[in-house]
Amino acid sequence: MSRICKDGFDEKCIKEQREVYGIAYTQNLLSGRWKYLILWFLKSEKRRYSEIKAFLWNISQGSLTKQLRELETDGLINRKVYPEVPPRVEYSLTSKGNEFIPIIDLMEEFGKKFGEQVD
Repeated sequence: MSRICKDGFDEKCIKEQREVYGIAYTQNLLSGRWKYLILWFLKSEKRRYSEIKAFLWNISQGSLTKQLRELETDGLINRKVYPEVPPRVEYSLTSKGNEFIPIIDLMEEFGKKFGEQVD
């Protein structure tokens, strides 16, 4: 399978590897340690940066900012800046992000079922 570059997949890869493209695309969207948890945290309501940072207390500010920017660039979350002093910023899911939530819910169920089992 072709490598994914910073701009995504090349057309040849999409055509030749169609059966696994969907999995690879989804994995590429969520590459990042915190993205799953950010999406899960936003699934029920809009959140401010400080709320997300408090929820993910052990993430650095730089990492959180990077993950939020990537999720926004990929169309999974919205970022709304209110013209106030100091500026207020809220994050919410887009329709694409909302369509991803059932996958996050399945991951949660799987983790609850198998996460504490010792082989």
